[in-house]
Amino acid sequence: MRHLPSSTAKGIVLAGGSGSRLYPLTAAFSKQLQPVYDKPMIFYPLSTLMMAGIKDIMIISTPQDTPVFERLLGDGSQLGISLSYAIQNEPRGIADAFLIAKNFIAESDVCLILGDNLFYGKLDFLRAALNNNRGATVFGYQVQDPSRYGVVEIDANGNVISIQEKPTKPLSNMAIPGLYVYNNSVCEIAASLTPSPRGELEITDVHKMYMERGLLDVIPLGRGIAWLDTGTPESLHDAGTFIHAIEKRQGLKIGCLEEVALHMQFLNTEQYIQTVTALPNSSYKDYCMSLVNQ
Repeated sequence: MRHLPSSTAKGIVLAGGSGSRLYPLTAAFSKQLQPVYDKPMIFYPLSTLMMAGIKDIMIISTPQDTPVFERLLGDGSQLGISLSYAIQNEPRGIADAFLIAKNFIAESDVCLILGDNLFYGKLDFLRAALNNNRGATVFGYQVQDPSRYGVVEIDANGNVISIQEKPTKPLSNMAIPGLYVYNNSVCEIAASLTPSPRGELEITDVHKMYMERGLLDVIPLGRGIAWLDTGTPESLHDAGTFIHAIEKRQGLKIGCLEEVALHMQFLNTEQYIQTVTALPNSSYKDYCMSLVNQ
């Protein structure tokens, strides 16, 4: 098994918000706990951070949902990682996460992923960003409807020309997915922001400040990477269909946290068997046990 090195960066999964676009699915519990085929949605962004070598991760959610995430995932020790939790009392924007997590981030770089974003494919782009980050690194993904997202415009040399937030007239078709890498200056930058008219600290304003300092890099994502945003009923269904099709075809699971922990050598074989043995009897457990002899 090829060993992929751990990262010294901290990780944040932002799993807050009201999930109103998914109502009534979210009337009882969090959007990030909804099933994407055979696993809770949060398994996918969490596995992305783990596959990038990040072992120290904070999950930020609402007062009512945070205890549910704690019951689901615990302290992470069964996966060979460290999970901590923090509460966002009300939706105050993505950048608010850096105020909440200031002490957690401390002197480290940080990678934040939104809890409703799924990535499929080789994560070399994320590892490269973590290894080479100068200030802030975002990613660019070609989409048909860029007006739904933050949009980045780059020149022929890959330099950032402009950033727009959900523009009516996009200057490019390159959306910025909900996956970002920053140095620890992000806490100071977030603290300096003024809330937007909708009362939120906008992540686009963070990126503009890094751009003004000449410290914003963009890595375009090619065709080998799939990015899925699961914030609407249609996109949630599409993501489940996508995951099901690949898992059925390959016989391999996507976003299986125990498998990722074994692959990354966060757990040795003995620890892995102990973790999997404690799982309830299910096809998920059967799959995890089948990996022991592979």
